Amino acid sequence: MAEELIPADSDEAAAAAGAEEEEQPIKQRKNGLYPGVSDELAENMTSGWADTELRDLEPIAQAAHTADRRAALSARFPGERLVIPSGNLKTRSNDTEYAFRASTEYAYLTGDQSEDGVLVLEPQGGGHRATVYLLPRSDRENGEFWLSGQGELWVGRRHSLAEAEQLLGIPAKDVRELPEKLREATGPVRVVRGHDAAIEAALTDKVTAERDEELRVNLSEARAVKDAFEIGELQKACDSTARGFEDVVKVLDKAEATSERYIEGTFFLRARVEGNDVGYGSICAAGPHATTLHWVRNDGPVRSGDLLLLDAGVETHTLYTADVTRTLPINGRYSALQRTIYDAVYDAQEAGIAAVRPGAKYRDFHDAAQRVLTERLVEWGLVEGPVERVLELGLQRRWTLHGTGHMLGMDVHDCAAARTEAYVDGTLEPGMCLTVEPGLYFQADDLTVPEEYRGIGVRIEDDILVTEDGNRNLSASLPRRADEVEAWMAALKKG
Repeated sequence: MAEELIPADSDEAAAAAGAEEEEQPIKQRKNGLYPGVSDELAENMTSGWADTELRDLEPIAQAAHTADRRAALSARFPGERLVIPSGNLKTRSNDTEYAFRASTEYAYLTGDQSEDGVLVLEPQGGGHRATVYLLPRSDRENGEFWLSGQGELWVGRRHSLAEAEQLLGIPAKDVRELPEKLREATGPVRVVRGHDAAIEAALTDKVTAERDEELRVNLSEARAVKDAFEIGELQKACDSTARGFEDVVKVLDKAEATSERYIEGTFFLRARVEGNDVGYGSICAAGPHATTLHWVRNDGPVRSGDLLLLDAGVETHTLYTADVTRTLPINGRYSALQRTIYDAVYDAQEAGIAAVRPGAKYRDFHDAAQRVLTERLVEWGLVEGPVERVLELGLQRRWTLHGTGHMLGMDVHDCAAARTEAYVDGTLEPGMCLTVEPGLYFQADDLTVPEEYRGIGVRIEDDILVTEDGNRNLSASLPRRADEVEAWMAALKKG
């Protein structure tokens, strides 16, 4: 990795690269190999570059949908200035940053994924005027494009403001001017907090936590019902995820020779080739690790005869993620007890999926799946019935542990800030997408179950779209029934 001439520290880099009127001294890395920049080199770097402005660009695919979303937000908060930041780069270590992921609220309303971007809706007439504030292309005159750690020659070309306007369908302005404009703003203002400290500081005397939370909650609830574009993206994510699961099955022998990390890396390759990233840390849990709900260390052994619980999802280039789980026999065949437990989870998932339909209570699919699992636990003698008593006291939760699903979209746990009455106490509507993911987990140190159960964990998870007349399983291309899983694995290994 090459070293730039000035530190990547954001404050120093901004001071060196963001000069507009007065000349800024060149900031050198403490141990940089060049002592400075000669006047001749600085002059040379300002000229001899071709015009690379992109013209006649087509709007991004979701531009019409993001316009509708902004209109709905405008109607919800008439007469108020609304500020939605994208977020800033975060330091990973020293002078390297984490890969940037735009805030969900910003990307949902603009389709843009630029760091430091801010969408501002300013009251105008009976509605709002939308402006997206962005960093323009790095400056060729002051040397920013080759001296700054975030300059064009270091991290790649940004869109010009004119290009951004064509792509997003929103007027674009220089974000470096925004803090001062916000400090001078009058009238009620709301901001989505937690993404841009400088923007929040500019508004510190104009906003309240309660009013800002109302904005965040509204944007969370707005994402509950997906439009046609979003449904298409979720289907793409599920299709890519299915191919990622196939990739894993084909290399299980290599995972046995190494560790769970081979599985993680294999799935990640598919996510990066066909999408933006994984939508969350992949859970590649073999053997007793499958009983840890969010096992993301992925550093354990992969052994024949054990189960592999793979919970992973591809995130599309537009930031919509799948969330799918399959529990696979590493050697291709379930043992008798593994299959008994697997079949119980499968039956619970079938009951849960059947309960997903418009007009149903959100909780219905969870209750349906929990009832099936509880019936099996009582039948196996692991908990004393009757079933109603167990459910009332929640005793099954020792082995079922978690809720049976959640909303899905741009966040793997989408709509998380929504009001309880609009989410878990709400009613399903066409266009909602949720996971149905029951599981049974028998911890390796659980002395209340027979020894042969200990260390077995099973979860089956699919992404279910509520339709006008029921539901559609977006991840149905991956088999779920035990015999179908075995046949699918055998066919992939032969191929």
